[in-house]
Amino acid sequence: MRYLPHTREDWEAMLNALGLSSVDALFADIPEAQRLRRPLRLPPALSEMALSEHLRHLADQNQSVNTLVSFLGGGFYDRYVPRVVTALASRGEFSTAYTPYQPELSQGTLAAIFEFQSMIQSLTGTYAAQASMYDGASAVGEAALLALGHLRGRRRVVILRGLHPDSEQVVRTYLAARGGEVAAVKGLDGLKETLSRDVAAVIAQYPDMLGQVTAVQPAIDMAHAVGALAIVAADPVALAVLKPPGEMGADIVVGEGQPLGNPLRYGGPTFGFFAVQEPLVRKMPGRLVGMARDRQGRRGFVLTLQAREQHIRREKATSNICSNHSLNALEATIYMALLGPAGLREVALISAQMAHYLADRLARLGLTRYPSPNTPFLYEFSVRVPGRVADLNRHLLARGILGGFDLGRWDPDWEGLWQLAVTERRTRDECDRLVEEVAAWMSR
Repeated sequence: MRYLPHTREDWEAMLNALGLSSVDALFADIPEAQRLRRPLRLPPALSEMALSEHLRHLADQNQSVNTLVSFLGGGFYDRYVPRVVTALASRGEFSTAYTPYQPELSQGTLAAIFEFQSMIQSLTGTYAAQASMYDGASAVGEAALLALGHLRGRRRVVILRGLHPDSEQVVRTYLAARGGEVAAVKGLDGLKETLSRDVAAVIAQYPDMLGQVTAVQPAIDMAHAVGALAIVAADPVALAVLKPPGEMGADIVVGEGQPLGNPLRYGGPTFGFFAVQEPLVRKMPGRLVGMARDRQGRRGFVLTLQAREQHIRREKATSNICSNHSLNALEATIYMALLGPAGLREVALISAQMAHYLADRLARLGLTRYPSPNTPFLYEFSVRVPGRVADLNRHLLARGILGGFDLGRWDPDWEGLWQLAVTERRTRDECDRLVEEVAAWMSR
């Protein structure tokens, strides 16, 4: 950000343009009691050189996955992003591209979005995907709203426990504003007891929040048996090795796209993906790019199937989301194109192999997986630790390791559970080091 000083003459010119006599008049609407009648208590001004050094000193206190060995997951993962992804996504034609409502000016952007949609559709095993959402949690929320709008008269959505707590909270917030109801249940037995003809959708996560690869096919079948939609929130990297939910009959597949070529940027921005089967294509939120031909038969790309006005007519719109995270989706497109199906599968398998190695090492310390050591998992798992997870994580942080997530922060029933994520960036030596530090903490 540039520093643009204003002279006294500049002040007066701007005040005259506003028809004001003083700077104080700008704040006339602020109640007198709420105004600060003294200068801010700030230290003396610094020179540019001294200020730069001060800011550098503050920045050096930050820690990141570039300085720590990270085993933190819970929806966002320390995956390797090839340099070419950032290099291509940073090109000016992408970062300055305007909203693609005018296809004659936006063919490059529209073509990139079309490729993104095609890749997500293939990965999820669905009929079509849209141009991206704001994040994974809002994608789940929009899926729930779509279900209520599609099955009018049905007001309930059932969530299988294991859905990311952030996603569950978004669903509850969205449905509360639409007069909907949310029921959270444990396992297929709980689902069976809750399902009825007033349920619009069943939502399951795959793998679930604890890292388990639980069977979602029965949940999909049970939802369809009562005429409800089946919504699956999936990890996109996991879909490189797991059966796509769309091939199991899921009506809507959504998820957080950060693992696909998006670095960890203080938790965002990232993007969400949203894919559906054919009957729901016209009800998808946000943008949908289609391929068309002009009068000369030349291929081109346009926003299709949805009128722009549907996002403006709030009460009648299928969704009030009318944009997407194009740059984040572009990073994912470059990443997926670079790796291809085989490369993405290799990323998942390398992560899984190292995660299983770590889980075996921790089991020897007596830290067995929760809720069962026999449940299949890929590269994320949970264990119960003998003490406070926060204390263990502080011990590790002091030794250059970013520990797993304290699941008790999300759910009191998960108090003492430690969730670990292992990506392709982690080595055997780093896993061994983690185990050694955990053993040292346990024997304190």
